[in-house]
Amino acid sequence: MGLINMIKTELREILTYGENSGVEFKRDELRPEELARELVAFSNLEGGMVILGVEDDGTITGLKREKLEEWVMNICRDKIRPPIIPFFEIIRAIEKDKDVAIVRVPQGYTLTSCWHNNSNRYLIRVGSQSREASTEEIERILQRRSNLRAEKQPVSGTLLQNLDTERLYNYFTDLRQQEVPAPEENEAWQSLLNNIEIMTKECVTVGGLLLFGKTPQKFLPHTGINAVAYSGMEKDYAALERTTLTGSLTPLIGKGNAIVDKGLVEQALDFVHRNTRPVVELKGGRRVERPAYPYEVLREGIVNALIHRDYLLTNTDIELSIFNDRLEIVSPGRLPNGVTPDSMRLGIRATRNHFLKDIMRDYGYLEGGGLGIPRKIIIGMKQHNGTEPGLIEQNERFIVQLLA
Repeated sequence: MGLINMIKTELREILTYGENSGVEFKRDELRPEELARELVAFSNLEGGMVILGVEDDGTITGLKREKLEEWVMNICRDKIRPPIIPFFEIIRAIEKDKDVAIVRVPQGYTLTSCWHNNSNRYLIRVGSQSREASTEEIERILQRRSNLRAEKQPVSGTLLQNLDTERLYNYFTDLRQQEVPAPEENEAWQSLLNNIEIMTKECVTVGGLLLFGKTPQKFLPHTGINAVAYSGMEKDYAALERTTLTGSLTPLIGKGNAIVDKGLVEQALDFVHRNTRPVVELKGGRRVERPAYPYEVLREGIVNALIHRDYLLTNTDIELSIFNDRLEIVSPGRLPNGVTPDSMRLGIRATRNHFLKDIMRDYGYLEGGGLGIPRKIIIGMKQHNGTEPGLIEQNERFIVQLLA
């Protein structure tokens, strides 16, 4: 059953059949941790819905709580880890003067927990009951999730309207030379986007939101770039500029391939440009300026971080740090599939996020063959200033370090 605008007849049918593995009835007077428990259990199984304003036996009592949506969203942010954004809908007058609310989450792409009394509690749905998961059950969930590609997972609370129509038209009509439905044909758009994994039947996918979302970081707050320019050679609170770059990965392209609205790659390049000074050299008696870091090297490093980072790690952004003597691009997550820094120097092919890679290739951001690091970054820095770029795997992050 879809998430959008559940009709009263569908709801009455659900109430008649009662609670099950995907449905829970609750009054809206429950405690915050009680709602969090149910949503966590659904997220850790196959998704489900809590219907508020209903007794356990399906009797409708109606909604009593003021600012219910705000209360629910605060619980999902403060009592669930990592935070989730559910689909929320109020069904008005299901019975005379009685409203109910639907709070629904899809299957999560990572293990979620209920945060209460300074501890995490992991829950699963067993039949019509939510209970704490055993160690073995947690291990099985983690094993299943490890086989899931984060970029293909649905983002709870998202709809077709959360995608940027102009960017979608731009991609399909200009880059793919493909006919698209009319703007008002929502079902046709949903079918098209479902077929190429920008959407599932109910939600926008992680990859779809990252590439074409209006405000991706509203739903995925860990997917921006934390950009800082420092005045010295170490991190310091006193920075020349500190900002979080947000928006979609893709740009909006106009006539003559002019960029009308910048994506994250262009925003990051602009940040480096305004926070570095060109190097001045004398060649043949002439004063020649060259950029502090080559454009192609920077572009390759930033694109790689955006495409290959581990989007299952929800507590950290990509870091772009500029120091007096170096620039560092830090990508969250270990290298995938047994890749090592040494094998990257040789051009090994390994991709964590295939969908992101394919779409970004359509925009001309990268080439095939896995040779971006040896051909662009390593050769580019040697030609630029004779230095060897650092490729460093450190705990749960990978660092590309360029020397000034």
